[in-house]
Amino acid sequence: MAALDIVRIPVLSDNYVWLVHDPASKATMVVDPAVAEPVLEAAAARGWTITDIWNTHWHPDHTGGNAAIKEATGCKITGPAAEYARIPTLDVQVKGGDKVRLGEHVADVWDVPAHTAGHIAYHFAEGAAIFVGDTMFAMGCGRLFEGTAEQMFANMQKLGTLDDATRVYCAHEYTLSNARFAVTVEPDNAALAERLAAVESARAAGEATVPTSIGEERATNPFLRAPSAAELGRIRALKDAA
Repeated sequence: MAALDIVRIPVLSDNYVWLVHDPASKATMVVDPAVAEPVLEAAAARGWTITDIWNTHWHPDHTGGNAAIKEATGCKITGPAAEYARIPTLDVQVKGGDKVRLGEHVADVWDVPAHTAGHIAYHFAEGAAIFVGDTMFAMGCGRLFEGTAEQMFANMQKLGTLDDATRVYCAHEYTLSNARFAVTVEPDNAALAERLAAVESARAAGEATVPTSIGEERATNPFLRAPSAAELGRIRALKDAA
């Protein structure tokens, strides 16, 4: 099976939209399109036709391009059943345990509530890739807008079961601010100090720091490394106040 082609499209101030193409079937999907025009342009530049949109949650900076992309391409929009009422363009409702397909590639749907009540993620086990929306960031996690520290801790524990090589495709370039906060939580973590230096260099050069990997996060993400829901909640509260 041919590997998926995955393209990062930076939009707005710090969002990343992911354009994912299956070379065998020519199917192409977009994960969390905040806006439409740059996404349509990126697909056209590669000769790809968008067939699907996959949303992880309802926030406008993840769904704002849905309607215009669908109007331009006739694509099918898949997203969380629990947030159907807040994503009016949704065609297919999915929940944890379901499977979704892009050409020959099958992804498992995970329920990962906390950032929003119905947040989901899409895991390609064969491709060692997971699209997590705003659940996990490089050295961070999403704010608990509609959920609890217990839910986010459960999400981190589940993500932690994945292989180190699994690539984590999150939706924002928050890495530098997350790294600077993380070193205050774990000032003696040598891997974290090294990663902070690398991120500072990359961002100074205008380079993206996403995707990340489960292995990198296991070594440096204070939320994934938290030993309990209470500790995760304590760290999240500190980050929110920072």
